[in-house]
Amino acid sequence: MIRFLTAGESHGKCLTVIIEGFPADIALEPEDIDRDLARRQISYGRGKRMEIETDHVEITSGVRWGKTLGSPITLIIENKDWINWKAAMSVSAEDSDTIAPVSRPRPGHADLPGALKYNQRDIRAILERASARETAARVAVGAACKALLKEFDIRFVSYTKAIGGITADLSGISLSEIVSRVETSDLRCADEDAARRMKTRIDEARAQGDTIGGVVEIIAAGIPPGLGSHVHWDRKLDGRIAQSLMSIQAVKGVEIGLGFESAERSGSQVHDELFYQPSGEKEGPRRGFYRKTNNAGGIEGGMSNGEPMVVRCAMKPIATLMKPLRSVDILSKQAVEAAVERSDVCRVPSLAVIAEAVVAYEVARAFVEKFGGDSLGQIQSQYRQYWNALEAF
Repeated sequence: MIRFLTAGESHGKCLTVIIEGFPADIALEPEDIDRDLARRQISYGRGKRMEIETDHVEITSGVRWGKTLGSPITLIIENKDWINWKAAMSVSAEDSDTIAPVSRPRPGHADLPGALKYNQRDIRAILERASARETAARVAVGAACKALLKEFDIRFVSYTKAIGGITADLSGISLSEIVSRVETSDLRCADEDAARRMKTRIDEARAQGDTIGGVVEIIAAGIPPGLGSHVHWDRKLDGRIAQSLMSIQAVKGVEIGLGFESAERSGSQVHDELFYQPSGEKEGPRRGFYRKTNNAGGIEGGMSNGEPMVVRCAMKPIATLMKPLRSVDILSKQAVEAAVERSDVCRVPSLAVIAEAVVAYEVARAFVEKFGGDSLGQIQSQYRQYWNALEAF
């Protein structure tokens, strides 16, 4: 089973990732990961940190001559800003008296709950790890997982659906056109008119010392039916995807397919009718069982159903405000304004790339569980046998 562990603080020396259970013989180069790290950084509304960092991964184990070995993969992403935080993030006790503690928690952040849980009188001990900087590590994991899934023609696209209450109109735009547009948009938005209005909304929030959130959508195409399972709660694919997406900093909601809209419709307007076209009857993508609609978003009963997977997640406004909210100093217990850390006004376009990586990880994990094997060749063999069985069903 593929699993990973990340380590590192926002202003520490680096982020470290260990991926275990990754099969052998998958082509993987640092450039494959760097490409997605760069996509995560390109975003209108980001703060000064992105002017410092140019994320690059170093692969220190698990890959030889451009292919995975089957052993644990170690990835390291340097924090270039660490040079300015050596004393504040030092591992030495000698530096503990050189930096004033952060004692004014930000409403909506992990600051106060974390300080209470871990009995910390300096909130920096909490906020450094709680920072969204950690998502760079998860994007690196997702890039590796996409390299695996690419071998089976499974593809992903992510884009901005809404920012600050402004929703993109994607009607009449093909998926290939959406892909082309979002990769050249600093908002990852395929609707140019909506993107202009979103930028105005971001600029207004920045001028007011405020922040705004939004909604992103991820589509995964080429996924075979049968990933995940209905038999246990923790094997349901939609449940696993939702949990992983909810673990992303500032994400407060997840939808699959119609999502919340399905609660407002009758069953006849929600469920996707089934059709069948025998193999060999005529050429085209619709052979065997298929659906003409995809309200389920590619998942039924906790399992992929062969249709494109459609997932959305909602991001709240970032908790750090340049015009801070009221708070209480954890040391003096006096009323104060919340602390101000360097931050972003809007991080929604970056969320799209992060969420894409998270979904890719969960799909890859379910894929390897389904088809087994320690190497690409073994997985390919199991995959072919499964498709033969599906065609004969």
